[in-house]
Amino acid sequence: MATTKKNNTLSSVDLIESFADFKETKNIDRATLVGVLEECFRSVIAKIHGTDENYDVIVNPDKGDLEIYHNRVVVADGEVQNPNMEISLSEARQIDEDYEEGEEVSQRVEFADFGRRAILTLRQTLASRILELEHDTLYNKFKDRVGEVIHGEVYQSWKRETLVTDDEGNEMILPKTEQVPGDFFRKGETLRAVISKVDNSNGNPKIFISRTDPMFLQRMMEAEVPEIHDGLIAIRKVARIPGERAKVAVESFDERIDPVGACVGVKGNRVHGIVRELHGENIDVLPWTSNTQLMITRALGPARVNSVNMNEEEKKAEVLLDSDQISLAIGKGGANIKLASMLTGYTIDVYREIDEEMDDDDISLDQFSDDIEDWIIDILKKQGYTTARQVLGTNREELAQQADLEEETIDEIIRVLSAEFEK
Repeated sequence: MATTKKNNTLSSVDLIESFADFKETKNIDRATLVGVLEECFRSVIAKIHGTDENYDVIVNPDKGDLEIYHNRVVVADGEVQNPNMEISLSEARQIDEDYEEGEEVSQRVEFADFGRRAILTLRQTLASRILELEHDTLYNKFKDRVGEVIHGEVYQSWKRETLVTDDEGNEMILPKTEQVPGDFFRKGETLRAVISKVDNSNGNPKIFISRTDPMFLQRMMEAEVPEIHDGLIAIRKVARIPGERAKVAVESFDERIDPVGACVGVKGNRVHGIVRELHGENIDVLPWTSNTQLMITRALGPARVNSVNMNEEEKKAEVLLDSDQISLAIGKGGANIKLASMLTGYTIDVYREIDEEMDDDDISLDQFSDDIEDWIIDILKKQGYTTARQVLGTNREELAQQADLEEETIDEIIRVLSAEFEK
């Protein structure tokens, strides 16, 4: 029995030491550490005796020990009804012969005296509380850091997500959907991303990071442009199609500073690093204005806008442009108009302004840039062809000779242009 008691005592000391190690590695403050240890010991005592009210638990994590005192009231011999709360006079006087009835006896006990089952229960309770503390610490550490850029190391990369760790070993998840097209990470590589969300569902915090979030581009620009960091320039809105194109609206609080020029830098040197980080994502910087109509005009650049009709209630805008500006306003794959809508918060529809010199049902060649390569359109325009009907009204052989194009190319042009009128 003596051996069992010794092993149990050692086990309780080991538990204290393991908590002390946890304190060092997880930066748990002393008050929290002591409180949790005391709570765990009291929980086990309460399970055994039904209450822990008559026990004093004194924890000293620095020394790796603890003291437990059992408090009982002295009653006359033969009148003990609750051995946990009361002690007979004769038993009390074995501890100290001066005790009298009604006094309180405080007797130190070893936790190992509660038995091996108590030791095992304590281990389980401590393990559970350590996990809770670790989760709480992680959540509290990151919950207010959403929007902050982190530098992490790739721990493992899978098909749907990449696991990243920071300098302190905290794990963060970079979903595939939050990666820029072209991202490819190997274990051990470092990457930059922005903390996008901290989820604490079921008390199990997960830190999600993103490289596609507009905030990531904003934070990188803040780091690259001193005027933004100093508060002389503010980023008002960021719209992104990750890996493809982005528009950033900026405002200067100093009339002497050109916000666009300051953000782009000489020969674009301030955005070059960001563009490389984002795998060639084209970044348009434009001046912000509170005039929504003017902002829509600027957002549709490089297209030249003739007029904008606003519908404030439905957040819609109808934009009129010359025929040769429509393809610029829409952009490749609709990217330009999509970003303009994201930047301004308005649904934008573009319309061709009627050219009196052009037939009402004729169409500018520039509007076919999605189906006909730009260099072919340029060749046709150099030969004086600016509209679809002009091309279709020319003899096929004559057109091929003038434009110096292959017959197969001419056939494809005619097919595309004719199909538009058949619609």
